[in-house]
Amino acid sequence: MAKRIVIINGPNLNLLGKREPEIYGHQTFDDFAMMLKKEFPEHTIEIFQSNVEGEIINLLHNQGFKADGIIINAGGYTHTSVAIADAIVAIPSPVVEVHISNIHSREPYRHNSLLAANCKGVIAGFGLNSYRLALIALINS
Repeated sequence: MAKRIVIINGPNLNLLGKREPEIYGHQTFDDFAMMLKKEFPEHTIEIFQSNVEGEIINLLHNQGFKADGIIINAGGYTHTSVAIADAIVAIPSPVVEVHISNIHSREPYRHNSLLAANCKGVIAGFGLNSYRLALIALINS
C-alpha cells in the first residue's frame, strides 16, 4: 500500500553539501531527495526544511494528522526543544528521528535528544542513508 511520508529538516540542513562536508558529506539534500523519490516511486515523499523552531512545530501540527509517517531531523533543536518534543506527542503520525552523523560520537551536548522518547525510533550515523533507513522502517510499519 502506498504511503505518504513527510521529511522535516531543521536548522542548517539547507546547507548540506556545503556545510562541514567532513561530517555531513558533499551531496545536497535536494539531490538525495530526488534519488529517494526515484527509488520509492509508489510512495509520496514530501520534504520541508526550516531554520525556525515555530515553523517546524507548525509543520508537525499540519502534517501530523495527514501523513502516514514523518521523518524528522531537527538539527540542533533535537537537543534543546521541548516544544518540538511536545508537538510530536500531540500528533498521531509515527515519527522517526534521524541524524546524518553519529550524535553519540560527537560533542557531549549532542548525546541527549529531547525528541527521542516521543519517536517511534531513532536512526543516526549512516549519513544521508539514515533517511532511507527511516523511510523503509515507516513504509514497512
